[in-house]
Amino acid sequence: MNFIETRGNDGRRPTSVSFSQAILTPMSSFGGLYVPATLPQLGEAFLRQHLGSDYKTLARAVMDAFETDVDGETLDRALARYDGFDDPKHPVPVVKVDEDLFVSELYHGPTRAFKDMALQPFGVVLSTIAQQRGEQYLILAATSGDTGPATLETFKNAANVKVACLYPDGGTSDVQRLQMVTEDAPNLKVIGIHGAFDDAQTALKSLLSSDTFQARLADKDSHLSAANSVNFGRIIFQQIYHIHSYLELVRQGAISIGDKVYLNVPSGNFGNALGGYYAMKMGLPVEKILIASNRNNVLTDWIRTGRYDLRGRGVVGTSSPAMDILKSSNVERILFDLFGPARTRELMEQLDRDRHYQLQDAELAQLQSFFAADYATDEEVESAIRETFAKGYLMDPHTATCLKAHHSCREKDLPDIVYSTAEWTKFSPTIAHALTGETDAHDIDALRSIAETAKLSIPPMIAALFDKPVTQSTVIDKQDIEKAVFAFI
Repeated sequence: MNFIETRGNDGRRPTSVSFSQAILTPMSSFGGLYVPATLPQLGEAFLRQHLGSDYKTLARAVMDAFETDVDGETLDRALARYDGFDDPKHPVPVVKVDEDLFVSELYHGPTRAFKDMALQPFGVVLSTIAQQRGEQYLILAATSGDTGPATLETFKNAANVKVACLYPDGGTSDVQRLQMVTEDAPNLKVIGIHGAFDDAQTALKSLLSSDTFQARLADKDSHLSAANSVNFGRIIFQQIYHIHSYLELVRQGAISIGDKVYLNVPSGNFGNALGGYYAMKMGLPVEKILIASNRNNVLTDWIRTGRYDLRGRGVVGTSSPAMDILKSSNVERILFDLFGPARTRELMEQLDRDRHYQLQDAELAQLQSFFAADYATDEEVESAIRETFAKGYLMDPHTATCLKAHHSCREKDLPDIVYSTAEWTKFSPTIAHALTGETDAHDIDALRSIAETAKLSIPPMIAALFDKPVTQSTVIDKQDIEKAVFAFI
């Protein structure tokens, strides 16, 4: 399968590239992204065939359907990373919380967040391709809190790869920050910036599109790639757990194959939701995808009104900080799939130039045939945490944003699969406040409080963070990012 460009071709790049090339060089003509030229069709026969399959077997079948140029031995080694999750046979539990409400727990990997689902295998694939080609790569990552730890974990000590990870200083939880700044592998560099995630992501995309930056890298015999979901190597693995979660509901007797469900996704950069959209387009029986946001509700406005408007808006700090994002990169891939490259380029250039665009009525109707959206305030998030804990289930604040959408966006009484993107350990002060009203200045105090209240143990990889030395202390202004990256190289 080949990959094409969301904004059309500039005459300087190939009109289509292989999967390997798309993940090694993720930015395309006019600052666009790569997408599959076609999607494989996985209908009811595929679902029936894999009703008894474990997660790795299902994942391999989905990857094979894409017919990528990655060899089977590399794919098997990549998917073997799931053996390091809490339960290798069941890396993604799906738990019934209430009538028609199921939670797909995506956080049972080494960094306790859903980014492990894609980045654990992705790291093996990219590093292996780099070794096979005899090339050195600098991997850039911009994080709002979870991509960073997962990227550093998958690439630490990997051959032919160095990683520079950008995060907003003060914009993550203590645990997320410690997961990054205590990493000591020699091929990793963590850089805090004065600013928001959008600043880090803008810098990343600018460097990925910069011929000058890449020429300077070439002088050092290095190439440039990215670990953010601008890279389709992330997205291809994020489709799998949507299919798995559906099959889990069949196995649990909640639905029969062919019955439709809602997918309910806490959304920041829209990669998780895009994976569900592609799964739906490939044949997964989905009624709609519900997009849950926090106070940074630009996606809610976009899906409800067709208006993507950043004018006069700044990022608002919330209790679900990994979703404190205004410019969601993967919206571009939805625009391309619905409206084609010319319209996508027009809209994205208008957004870059004027900080807003407006879909036409017919375009909005197309968008709303796939998506519905709502957002939750911090108060509503804490209420949702208390509500579900009273029913015996503990969820993090990002997952809790989905409860609002569960009640407000479903037009039919169909099962709703909520995607839990992080373990309770990642955002413990918010959860402790929701459960007991206490205000803890530090994560470790909140972790102990929750563990006592909920009769849980703090996972060893989280507890150990507070005794590890800080090895990455760089914090800079955003205009100094390129200089800091080259100092590392």
